[in-house]
Amino acid sequence: MTRLFTQSFEALRFAWIALVGNRLRTFLSLLGITIGILAIISVYAIVDSLEKSIRNSVEGLGSDVVYVQKWPWGGGGEEYAWWKYFQRKDVDYDDFMQLTARGVASASDIVLLNGSNGTITHDNSNVENAQIRGVSHGYARLNALDISAGRYFSTLESRNGRSICLLGADIADALFLNEDPVGKKVKAFGREYLVLGVIKRQGASLVGENSDEMMMVPAVNLIRIIGKRSEGSAIQIKVKKGLELAALKEDIRMQMRAIRRLRPRADDDFSLNDSSTLSSGLDSMFSVIGALGTVIGGFSILVGGFGIANIMFVSVRERTGQIGIQKALGATKYFVLSQFLFESIMLSLVGGVAGILLVALLMWLGSMATGFALVLSTANVITGLLISVAIGIIAGIAPAIVAANMEPVDAIRFNQ
Repeated sequence: MTRLFTQSFEALRFAWIALVGNRLRTFLSLLGITIGILAIISVYAIVDSLEKSIRNSVEGLGSDVVYVQKWPWGGGGEEYAWWKYFQRKDVDYDDFMQLTARGVASASDIVLLNGSNGTITHDNSNVENAQIRGVSHGYARLNALDISAGRYFSTLESRNGRSICLLGADIADALFLNEDPVGKKVKAFGREYLVLGVIKRQGASLVGENSDEMMMVPAVNLIRIIGKRSEGSAIQIKVKKGLELAALKEDIRMQMRAIRRLRPRADDDFSLNDSSTLSSGLDSMFSVIGALGTVIGGFSILVGGFGIANIMFVSVRERTGQIGIQKALGATKYFVLSQFLFESIMLSLVGGVAGILLVALLMWLGSMATGFALVLSTANVITGLLISVAIGIIAGIAPAIVAANMEPVDAIRFNQ
């Protein structure tokens, strides 16, 4: 065991000397593997960052909430029959009121969401085509709404549809600059709205709504302006603690079919959506993206691996006489093989580390430039290092075997 360790250490030292003694060749070899690792790990890091952001956004929709809507999310894995869904009527205020009156046995909260786009103004400032979202009173409880200044609507204000509002952080900044919006008035749809509060900044969401760019008003108030039906309206229903989402969906389906007066064999003219629909679709989508990223990055790694293999064969040829002398002095096949294999692994590993450092720099620069969180995860780093070692072994094993199997006499006479 001691002898094996000594031979391995000496082989590693010879490999290092060879790398340092041929700096230009070493640099060119590193360049190929560095570019390969940069390509494949960049793809992995971007895909992982995108997946994390989207999944966090999906989780923000609530894993215990069902959305009653006109359109289904994703089409349930089948062909998306948009022409069929287009003919449905939107979920409206009457649906919400009847669901509330009838009650849904397994539901803890029922909330109406409606909305429209419009221009919001204050003095000489305005935000055009802003999203104006109407919500019934339970919205804050169901969605854990975080208000940074002011307060939420009272029950009476929501029920009476007062002309009051909450502003998203971006809307508040655009209209009031450094002023405190609470207690002041904004104008939308030709009406004045008293600002009760400002919603805490949440940042952009890749799925669902961005509350930073939203003005929120009581749903009843918006109904007086745009009517009971609005494109994209929905009813949020939260399941009671301890009950299954499937049971809630069945209860909702039974009540909605009764409200819509559908015949027993008629298809539903509404959709029941929840975050699991999106999550299952994300699994398939990101597995495909990951596979494509591996193929694209794999070509770069392949080129780098061939470069190292070629350099190692050149190194064996140049050092053939040295190999013959080592074997004549009693060097074992393992010792000779280890020299070249360690050299190949070291080349690949150093190139891989350089590639990973470049990826980390690019992720940081990308985050600063776009505001999107691009992160190089520990898993990405480990993957990059393992790929580097694997490429080093694969690229170096053939040249190392050729060197180890040389006859001492033939090797010594090679350069004579």
